[in-house]
Amino acid sequence: MKRFCCAFLLTISCAAGAMSQTRVYEGTEAGALRCANMMALTAIVLSDTDRMGEQEKDVMIGISFLILQGHVSGTWAEKKAALEVVRDRRGVQETLDDFERLAEQCLRDFPIN
Repeated sequence: MKRFCCAFLLTISCAAGAMSQTRVYEGTEAGALRCANMMALTAIVLSDTDRMGEQEKDVMIGISFLILQGHVSGTWAEKKAALEVVRDRRGVQETLDDFERLAEQCLRDFPIN
């Protein structure tokens, strides 16, 4: 899973340079982007503050990847650029609060299996 997550992050990071214009997502795809961002950012913050182990972080980043893969159209560069927009619109504490309130709903709305 760790290799999978690292490959995912590398893929979307490398692909970002190929994109010159940000794609606009709406509706359910925008919701999926918000959920994917919430999962990934929460995992990173909790791991960085020693409140989550490395394996759990990898699982949550994997969930974020699967949400993007299954519920958001476009190239990885477009998805990454959109994630950056979502990330920049919400503060870290707001995102953590969203996770507490919305994580289960996200997994119901955007199943990964």
